[in-house]
Amino acid sequence: MSDRPASVERFVRPPSGGMDWAADGVRALGLVGVLVAAVWMTPMNAGVLALALPVVLVPRFVGVRPWFDIVFCAVVLLAAWSNVLDLYTTIAGWDLVMHCVCTGVIAAMGHLVLVRLGIVPDPLAGLRRVPLVIVPVIALAVSAVWEMIEWVGWAFVSPDIFVAYQDTIGDMAAGGLGGLAAGVLVAYVPLIRDQPAGRSGR
Repeated sequence: MSDRPASVERFVRPPSGGMDWAADGVRALGLVGVLVAAVWMTPMNAGVLALALPVVLVPRFVGVRPWFDIVFCAVVLLAAWSNVLDLYTTIAGWDLVMHCVCTGVIAAMGHLVLVRLGIVPDPLAGLRRVPLVIVPVIALAVSAVWEMIEWVGWAFVSPDIFVAYQDTIGDMAAGGLGGLAAGVLVAYVPLIRDQPAGRSGR
């Protein structure tokens, strides 16, 4: 029996099917994107994409189901590339869409981390109402940190980063909405590999 922590065992577990390979392929594309940006774009672009790399490793440590692994990694990388390609300013409403979707999947993953750490109960084996409260709270916290990072970028990196009061409130509201949807997802859909199919918890 291995003495390694369970999270490490989950991380080093080899892919067991096509969906697992696909999830690892998305992670590999994240690394390729950093290399592409470093060679053909700017160091700042490469840095933005590099920030996403440790985030897309989290699903392996948590041991989520492959489909959610793929969705999580794809959304996080899309959010990073949206910054690099200026999609937030060139496509109307894209900023709100990404704040809703990306914040939602990150909040869902944050709750699963808490489940693995034993801080909150598995919603499919206990009270379903717990993630309906906790996940939106995590989403609002993530939204606040996201806005702080944008302000730091505007203040110390580039004044081209759009920061305004109404934009901040709208982004946080979108993140909260994404958190509400993610809370329902966590409460009723098995996202962890070894989660039970579900019980009629309250």
